[in-house]
Amino acid sequence: MTEYAAPLKDMQFVLKELAGLDEIAQLPGCEEVSVELVDQILEESGRFCAEVLAPLNQSGDVEGSRWDGGKVTTPKGFVEAYKQFVEGGWNALQFPPEFGGQGLPKLVATPVMEMWKASNMAFSLCPLLTCGAIEALLLRGSDALKKAYLPKMVEGSWTGTMNLTEPQAGSDLALVKAKAVPEGANYRIHGQKIFITYGEHDLAENIIHLVLARTPDAPEGVRGISLFIVPKFLVNADGSLGKRNDVHCASIEHKLGIHASPTAVLIFGEKEGALGYLIGEENRGLEYMFIMMNAARFAVGLEGVAISDRAYQQALAYAKERVQGRDLAGGGKAVPIIRQPDVRRMLMSMKAQAEAMRALAYVVAAAMDIAHRDPDSALRTKHQAFADMMIPVVKGWSTESCIEVASTGIQVHGGVGYVEETGAAQHLRDARITTIYEGTTAIQSNDLVGRKLAREGGATAKEVLKAMRVVEGELAQAQGEDMADIRAGLAAGIKAVEESVTWIVSTYAKDPKAVHAGSVPFLKLMGIVCGGWQMARAALVAQKRLAAKEGDAAFYQAKIATTRFYADHVLAQAPGLRNTVVRGAAGVMALSEEQF
Repeated sequence: MTEYAAPLKDMQFVLKELAGLDEIAQLPGCEEVSVELVDQILEESGRFCAEVLAPLNQSGDVEGSRWDGGKVTTPKGFVEAYKQFVEGGWNALQFPPEFGGQGLPKLVATPVMEMWKASNMAFSLCPLLTCGAIEALLLRGSDALKKAYLPKMVEGSWTGTMNLTEPQAGSDLALVKAKAVPEGANYRIHGQKIFITYGEHDLAENIIHLVLARTPDAPEGVRGISLFIVPKFLVNADGSLGKRNDVHCASIEHKLGIHASPTAVLIFGEKEGALGYLIGEENRGLEYMFIMMNAARFAVGLEGVAISDRAYQQALAYAKERVQGRDLAGGGKAVPIIRQPDVRRMLMSMKAQAEAMRALAYVVAAAMDIAHRDPDSALRTKHQAFADMMIPVVKGWSTESCIEVASTGIQVHGGVGYVEETGAAQHLRDARITTIYEGTTAIQSNDLVGRKLAREGGATAKEVLKAMRVVEGELAQAQGEDMADIRAGLAAGIKAVEESVTWIVSTYAKDPKAVHAGSVPFLKLMGIVCGGWQMARAALVAQKRLAAKEGDAAFYQAKIATTRFYADHVLAQAPGLRNTVVRGAAGVMALSEEQF
């Protein structure tokens, strides 16, 4: 497997030129953020990921985590790597200083998280869940719970989990049966949870489970779910660890990918019941859990970005060194396969999609910072609406695309890509879960067309379309064939989104099944066009830098060429997807169940 190198140039470009790092640095609490500081953080993170996490990626996949009598052992080197991760303060980047965090904006933490995932996705899943649990506690935990749990969780010496799923309750959480029986001021938790990422492991001294359960008098359905903290080890009044709580790991799953990440079956309350502490109010657990869920969905979208870039890096390295076939221009000499047109096409498709996904994700991260920190309430509301609409796109489109990109990486390798020793196949196996966990692609797309479009009459989508039109107008003023081609591709994409949004808003109330039948194609359409919007912005910046003879000319030339490729090969799909969204329901619903 090729060594991992963080794509620092592109990360820095997107942060500064597209996501508005300078503007984010002006927000309250971000005064110490500077371009120089962020560059230092990215360079150090790249070094840590390349030297510590990446070397464990393939060996961890081969060895996997092991379960024995309720104990889980992670692969060789993971404990030591996690210790360095905590000592480096990486878990604390975006959290408040009052709990030991560094208080940096989400925009700065985002590329760092991308590096974790690209270098070792299985390892990165542990802090992913911890960060989500921290966000839920910050927003809904009592002062006592925050004081007891957040400092250690922010530090990373305690990790966190999210416990929703039960054997009979997957995406339908109305079916949750876990019980929470009051005992004084606290509760005893009884039940089983499955698919719990890092539900048991040997990396940290304590694991803080956030668990959905029902109190005895709770109403039926999702309105009767509450959220509880259930620590693996109880925490004494002085902060020290007490006795083991009544929660145990019955087994871990044997999975297609992410072998190093233990996916646990947890049993709560085999004996006296696991001691749990209510977060917020009873019967509002699902509302609180969605704080974690949104954080996790954005982070999983970053997994799509990360795996795409890592698969591209590996395919590129192989294409440069693999000599096979003759140069089509003549000469008869065997050449590296990167000189073959179709290999170029595959590499460009990987590169263009990875860069588009990264650009969109970072812009959404910046919107979340503004929504959280800006003193102007109108701006906070506007950017929160944009982030809310785009999170299912970042999650759904990026993960669906990364499966395609990882598969293309295998194709570039040819037969050796299908052989595990090269490492190309691991990217595809690891990527395959990303479209499923934290809400399948259909769950993301249903959320997008239902809650984010139909409910508000497409208001936020229409604002995004206006912003796209501004970029299209700027492209009209730009010089050169490349920019004209980019404009044509973006204009067709905007038109496809506009017509789809109009149809969804007008159709949803009278025929929701028709809308949902095309919701996944619409999500793909939104991802492709929003990615193209950001790539077009990048091309405009690159052309200005070239005209001014500023910076790295080769990088800017490549950015324009990559955006042109994206317009010709990716944005070109938009009109067809529009037709699928608007016309495709009849075919989806045509057969009776008996006819399948």
